Amino acid sequence: MSETVVVYEYPAAHSPSEGDRPPLRVHAAPAAPGRTSVRGPRTLCGRDTFAMETAPWRPAEHPDAPWYPPRYADRVCPTCDEAAGEG
Repeated sequence: MSETVVVYEYPAAHSPSEGDRPPLRVHAAPAAPGRTSVRGPRTLCGRDTFAMETAPWRPAEHPDAPWYPPRYADRVCPTCDEAAGEG
């Protein structure tokens, strides 16, 4: 698989001023063509990434860890996890 970008899905009413609020769901998206840290338009489960935030977690920087940040393991999208080969 090409480079994976982690994106966070928040409630519609979420605003950046709310601080370090955990995401509702953690998704994986392929990187945009020619870019390694810019998310593509859709997650691996097919959701639009437009309203999602790109996570600071970079799977390529953590080769012995899962594709998602371990602290949000309970929030991982199961479809993205399976598509990423971790499920």
